[in-house]
Amino acid sequence: MGTHRKPRGGILESPSARRGAVGFGACALASATLFGQPAFADDDEPQGIEEQRDRATSAAERAREVREQVDALYHEAGVATQHYNASQEDVDAQQGQVDEALAAADAATEQVNEARQTLGAMAAAQYRAGTGGLPDAAAMLLADDPKSFFDIGYTLDRLTSLQQHALDRFSEREQAADEERDAATEALAELEERERELQSQKQEVQDRLAEARALLDQLDEEEQAELEELERLEEEEAARRAEEARQEQERREQEERERQEREEREEQPETPPDSGDHASLAEAAIAFAEGELGKPYVWGATGPNSYDCSGLTQAAWRAAGVEIPRVTWDQVNIGTTIPRDQIQPGDLIFFYDDISHVGLYVGDGQMIHAPKPNDVIKYESIDNMPWHSAVRPA
Repeated sequence: MGTHRKPRGGILESPSARRGAVGFGACALASATLFGQPAFADDDEPQGIEEQRDRATSAAERAREVREQVDALYHEAGVATQHYNASQEDVDAQQGQVDEALAAADAATEQVNEARQTLGAMAAAQYRAGTGGLPDAAAMLLADDPKSFFDIGYTLDRLTSLQQHALDRFSEREQAADEERDAATEALAELEERERELQSQKQEVQDRLAEARALLDQLDEEEQAELEELERLEEEEAARRAEEARQEQERREQEERERQEREEREEQPETPPDSGDHASLAEAAIAFAEGELGKPYVWGATGPNSYDCSGLTQAAWRAAGVEIPRVTWDQVNIGTTIPRDQIQPGDLIFFYDDISHVGLYVGDGQMIHAPKPNDVIKYESIDNMPWHSAVRPA
C-alpha cells in the first residue's frame, strides 16, 4: 500500500463512502501513543499541542472510516468475484455446447451436399442414356428446392424407385440440417447473452476495486500512518485470539487423551483414530498452498501465477488428487461439515454470512489464504474474519 499525499475533500461524497460508519474508540488512543503526545490538562496545554492532538484525532477517525469503507468494498468485490467465477463456468460449458451444435450443423450440411451430388449423378446418367431427362434434371439441380420440382405430377411419373429413394434421403437430410442450424443459432445466442452477463459482473468487480483504490489514494501521510497502525493493532488482536484458541484446543486434546487412557484402563473400546488417508491428503494440499505463498491475489484467477480465494483452495486440493468445485458456495457443500472445535489441518474454512471467502486451515488457529486485492497469499489467523463454517473435503 503506497503512501500518497492527496486532498482530503470529497471522500464522503460517493455512495460507498456514506456506507461506512465513522468510529473512534481504541484507534484514537493508539494514535495518541503513536505520535507521542504528552498528557496535558486542558488549561495547561501549550498553544499548538492541542492543534496537533486534534490533527492526530482527526487522522485516526478518518483512517478508521476509510478502513471500514475499503473493507466493505473488498467484501462486495469478493461476492461479485464468486458470481463471476460461477458465470465463467457456465460460459465455458455453454461454449462446449455451441461447438457441438456447430459441428453437428456442419456434418448435416455435408450430408445434404452428398445427397445432392447423388441426385445430380442420377440425372446426368439419365440424360446420357437418352431417356429425355435432361430438361427435368437440369431444372432440378438449378432449383432452390428440388423437392418442389419433383412434386410436379408429370415429373414424379418419370422417377425410378431409386431416384425417389435418393430424393427422400435428400429431403430428410436437408430437414435435419435446418434443425441443426437452428439449434446452433439458438445455442450461440445463449452464449452471447451469458458473455454479456459475465462482462457486467467483471465490471462490477472492477468498479468496487477502483472505488477502494480511490479512497486509499486520498489519504495523506498522517492518515496513511494511522491506517497502518490500525491494521497492526487488529493483527495483534487476531493473533492473541488465535493463541487463546490454540491453548484451548490443546486443553481439549489433553482432556481427550486422558479420557481415552481411562477407557483403556477400564478395558473399554478405544475410539478409532482418524483415517490416515485424510491426513496424507491434507498434507499434500497444505504443501501445495505453502508453495504458493507470496503470489498475488487476483480476482477470478486459478493459478499458477495468481489466485483468488476459492481458486487457491481448489488448486490445493486438486494437487492432493481431490477435485472440488470452483466457487465458495459449492465448496461449502462438499465433504463433511466440521464443528469449529474439531477442525484439522486441510479443512476448508468459510467466512461471512454470504460465504464469500475461504481459506485452507493449517493448524494452531492459522490458515493459508488469498485474502484480497493488493495482497498476497499468506498465513493469517482464522479469527480475522467472521466465521461461517468448516468443511473436510476428504
